[in-house]
Amino acid sequence: MTALDLSSPVAVVGTGTMGQGIAQVALVAGHPVRLYDAVAGRAREAADAIGARLDRLVEKERLTGAERDAARARLKPAEALGDLAGCALVVEAVLERLDVKRELFRALEDVVGDDCLLATNTSSLSVSAVGGALRVPGRFVGLHFFNPAPLLPLVEVVSGYATDAASATRAYETARAWGKTPVACADTPGFVVNRIARPFYAEAFAVFEERAADPATIDAVLRESGGFRMGAFELTDLIGQDVNESVTRSVWEAFFQDVRFTPSLAQRRLVESGRLGRKSGQGWYDYRDGAGRPAPHTAEPADRPARVVVEGDLGPAAELVELIREAGIEVREESGDDRPFAPLAGAGALTLPGGGRLHLTGGQTSTELGDVVHFDLALDYRRATRIALAPSQAASPRTLAEATGLFQALGKQVSVIGDVPGMIVARTVARIVDLAHDAVARGVASAEDVDTAMRLGVNYPLGPVEWGRRLGPWWVHDLLGELHLREPTGRYAPSRALNRQAHLTDAGEDTPS
Repeated sequence: MTALDLSSPVAVVGTGTMGQGIAQVALVAGHPVRLYDAVAGRAREAADAIGARLDRLVEKERLTGAERDAARARLKPAEALGDLAGCALVVEAVLERLDVKRELFRALEDVVGDDCLLATNTSSLSVSAVGGALRVPGRFVGLHFFNPAPLLPLVEVVSGYATDAASATRAYETARAWGKTPVACADTPGFVVNRIARPFYAEAFAVFEERAADPATIDAVLRESGGFRMGAFELTDLIGQDVNESVTRSVWEAFFQDVRFTPSLAQRRLVESGRLGRKSGQGWYDYRDGAGRPAPHTAEPADRPARVVVEGDLGPAAELVELIREAGIEVREESGDDRPFAPLAGAGALTLPGGGRLHLTGGQTSTELGDVVHFDLALDYRRATRIALAPSQAASPRTLAEATGLFQALGKQVSVIGDVPGMIVARTVARIVDLAHDAVARGVASAEDVDTAMRLGVNYPLGPVEWGRRLGPWWVHDLLGELHLREPTGRYAPSRALNRQAHLTDAGEDTPS
């Protein structure tokens, strides 16, 4: 089954931001496009707005004047739903209400032919539920574009319970012909991106609710250590707190209030107060005129330690040993077999001149281990520009100063946060990796498509399956296990899929769950 022929008309119902964006994508690809909106006059306004965007593409030399003129000639506002007769594909982008969408598609079936592909751009509703009342449900599919649709490459092609394989394939190939990167996925709550991305927000909000760090510091650590494009607080301010919280709540309820997807009380209060982010002028941050952006907590300069002792395997932080040597600090390595403390989640430790120790966070608190400072996970310790430290209550001022000075000597800014299990980046990444393995095991999407979706849909620096492979499945599994011991609600319990992947790795196999 091939993509729709470019001569085939495509209709878009709903002319808001997403509808206009999808229409522009189909139009620039070469299709005749018909726009319809239930509110009189809006389709004409949307056509004018798309025409203005085409003008800007010409100014930026992304379209020629001739291409723009041809595209404009192919774009037609529709006065009535009946004007969509003869279309080969209709994409719906209306209000996120099941009753509204179902009524629309029932009406469309009386207009278009039985061979017309029907698609919903829903981000949170069940594709099976939207298309469940159709006379020909096999031609119904989800085509979930990401905003702004003309710029973001990802499209989730969602097969509902009744979707024919041929319809899903045609939708997939059409999206690819439009210059998009489609991923095929099953009809489960949140599909791929909105399912697997929940911990990125949830763990940041949990650290804040535990009063371990403020939003600016958490965001800075996620960006500058975790490698994420934006932090959770600034990203939800951009998305809109009401929109983000609504998606989280929808996924949570669709999973029968699974604790892994529990919404944040702090975010709920933000929404209730009307602080919706950039669009309302206030969210986690203040965007009103004259308001300053708060700076992340950054430690004052401290003296570098003269030497460190590396005891055992540092696991995902092993590259620190070479960085410390390059900084001119003496390094002595010991096997760690006779050291009087246990390794954390398979990782060793750095012993500082004063006798205090530095551990990569392993899910415990520092306070459980004495004169210890935990440091957070980094995507790449060489390139990271900030590291978070969490001292125990028993950590001496000297230990914290030496730990701070060590990372500053490596060219990193240091943020000292409260002593919470898993810190910021480690607990976030571990949960994302776990949900990714769980989704693959349940047939939501292939490992390759999961990684593609998370890189392109939300700009993650690595796909979560690949990230887990680099960290080591046992490291992720053990960190979550330690977190689960400290919060035995099920939120952090490692999935069976991750457990299986860890054992497969032990056996020398490298097959994603």
